[in-house]
Amino acid sequence: MMEQACTSILVGKKATVDGSTMIGRNDDTFLPITPQRFVMQPAVSGRKETWTSNKNGFTAPLPSEGYRTTFTPNADVEKNGVFGETSINEKNVAMSATESVYGNPRALAYDPWIENGLAEDSLQDMVAPYIDSARDGVKYLGNLIKKYGSPEGNGVLFADKDEVWYMEIVTGHHWAATRIPDDAYAIAANQVAQQKIDFNDPENYMWSYGLLEFVEEHHLNPNKDDFNFRKIFGTDTEKDRHYNTPRVWFGQRYFTPEVEQEPTSSELPFICRANRLLSVEDLEYVLSSHYNETKYDPLGHGSEEDKKRFRPISLNRTQNSHVLQIRNNVPEEQAGLMWMCFGVPSFTPYVPFYANANDTDPSWSNTPLEFDMNSAYWMYRALSMLVESHHAQFIQDDLDYLTAAREQQHRLIDENDKAAQELSGEDLTRFLTEKNYEMVADMKERTMGMINHFFVEGLKLSKLTFNMDANL
Repeated sequence: MMEQACTSILVGKKATVDGSTMIGRNDDTFLPITPQRFVMQPAVSGRKETWTSNKNGFTAPLPSEGYRTTFTPNADVEKNGVFGETSINEKNVAMSATESVYGNPRALAYDPWIENGLAEDSLQDMVAPYIDSARDGVKYLGNLIKKYGSPEGNGVLFADKDEVWYMEIVTGHHWAATRIPDDAYAIAANQVAQQKIDFNDPENYMWSYGLLEFVEEHHLNPNKDDFNFRKIFGTDTEKDRHYNTPRVWFGQRYFTPEVEQEPTSSELPFICRANRLLSVEDLEYVLSSHYNETKYDPLGHGSEEDKKRFRPISLNRTQNSHVLQIRNNVPEEQAGLMWMCFGVPSFTPYVPFYANANDTDPSWSNTPLEFDMNSAYWMYRALSMLVESHHAQFIQDDLDYLTAAREQQHRLIDENDKAAQELSGEDLTRFLTEKNYEMVADMKERTMGMINHFFVEGLKLSKLTFNMDANL
């Protein structure tokens, strides 16, 4: 299977500036170029189809009915598998899958992976179009894992207007999920993240059938007095402390700077409270970060050893970064916003899309496998490469471009929200679809202008130059 090395953020509705729920994630592959598409799958009715994975042979019948749902699959499905990754369905249920996690050998000895079980390449398509709430998403996926098993460890994010859930599949059939408290946030980075699972509180925790009995029967709990899911099923290795925990540390440092912690700590908390109400920009900052303003920044001024010490959050192999926002301050039909980034998020913008739309702009949905500046994926990756190639000279212009884009985006969303309140049904969906197209066009114009600017300025920075006396 293609491993995904990702970073995830989940935020409850009372922890945000506008009362929305938010889930965000970076989809990081192990290749710098894995083109993705952003597509809208129509609702289905009366379907009789079977899903078959071309990665591990998993097969299962698809439900006959399904909601209209967004996806961000790979462009080269034949080579890389589907990996639907990112969704908001027509019921305003957001889902992001998956955050790869790794169970420990003690637990896997008694419930090993199922080779042809439900893997992340199939997971989004098997769940997202069929769920009515975040809680329903956990239950629905839990039933699929019970029936088919899993070939790998996965963390899955769900959100609706009221609840945010994080679910981790840690062995062939066992999993647990935590509802993120309304006033809290959580960050996960390729390590089992959940801690306390309260079996007396099914409103805020869910778990696989027989989980507690499984742990007790096989003597898996190293703690004397409590049930710590991370300690029982997770890993705690040197790799974790250099590849995984520092990313969680940096996000918590940004949201809750008054709490002092070490980037290599194995005891970073799962549920946290920020020192302020969080915005979309806060999540985007963390997802686009590389230990900014610390000695560990690969683009900063620390020692060469420190700059290479920890794996950053934003990478050149981040193929798709997103923040899925379900708002509570607008009518439900316009509440879902998908903030999508197809470039390296350190240098490129998150473009907002209304989820209540008929389709997506062809520059986002028809991603070619070869370089093409008409494609959003390739255009934003071209911008990323130009900025990083002359980072010291270009980064301020890039930051000014990103700041101006955010200001325009918020202005347009506010105008669109107000106009949309006069519409309903198909008229509203058509209107929001048109506004998505307009946002894409605006961002393309801005981005091509920056690419042209950086191209010309880059020509002036060639090392193949020589200054001579003008009088010679």
